[in-house]
Amino acid sequence: MGGPATIVVALVGWLLAGLLPLPLGPHHTQEQVVAFYRDHQLRLVAGFVLAGIGVGGVFPLIAAISVQMLRMEGRYPILTFMQLVTGAATGVMLLVPMLLMTVIGYRPDRSPELTLMLNDMAWMLFITPIMPFILQNVAIGVAVLNDENGIFPRWAGYLNLIVGFTFVPDVLPYFFYSGPFAWNGIFIFWLALTSYTVWLVAMGMLVRRAILEDPNLVSAPVRTMPDRPTAAA
Repeated sequence: MGGPATIVVALVGWLLAGLLPLPLGPHHTQEQVVAFYRDHQLRLVAGFVLAGIGVGGVFPLIAAISVQMLRMEGRYPILTFMQLVTGAATGVMLLVPMLLMTVIGYRPDRSPELTLMLNDMAWMLFITPIMPFILQNVAIGVAVLNDENGIFPRWAGYLNLIVGFTFVPDVLPYFFYSGPFAWNGIFIFWLALTSYTVWLVAMGMLVRRAILEDPNLVSAPVRTMPDRPTAAA
C-alpha cells in the first residue's frame, strides 16, 4: 500500500506547507516568494518535512513492482532493472525539491535573491526531469503487455504508457513564466500530479493483489531454524 500512503501523507504535507491548493508560481515577485517562506515558517517547514516522508513511500512500491516484473521477465530481466533504476531516480527527484524548500524555510531571512534562486531550483527539479519517469512507465508498460502469466492486467500496461506520455510537456516550464505551461500550470503541475496520483494508487493496489495471489507465497513452507548440534558426551 506504499502508493496510496504516499499520496495521503504527501498531500497533507503540501496542504500544511501552503503548496496547495494554489502553488507558488514563477510569475510571483521576489517579495512574494520571500513572504511565502517567511510568514508561516514553522508550518511550512513541518509541511515539507511531512511531504518528504510521504514521498519516501515510493521506494518500497518500486521494489515491490520490480519483484513482480521479475516474475514476468524470468531469466533476462532488463526491463525490471530499468524500472528499478529509473524508479529510484524518480524517488530522489521528488525528495530533493522537498528538502530544498525545507532549507529555504529554515533561514527565511537570507538574501532575497538567494531565496528566489533556490525556489526556482526546487521547482525545476520537481517538475522538469521527465526521462526517468517516462522510462520507468515504459518499462512497466512493455513488461506487462509482453507478460503471458497475467500477473498484472493488460490495462495496467496501457495505463503506464499513458501516464508516461503525460510527463512529456513537463520540460516546457523553462520557456513560460505564467499560464498553463508554467511550472504551476494546468498542463504541467496539475496534469502531472493527477496522473502520478492515479499511477501510485493503481500500482499500489495491483502489487498488493499480485502478492496475495502469488501461489509461491501461499504454498511456501515455513522455514525453521536447524537444531543446534549437541556436544558429544
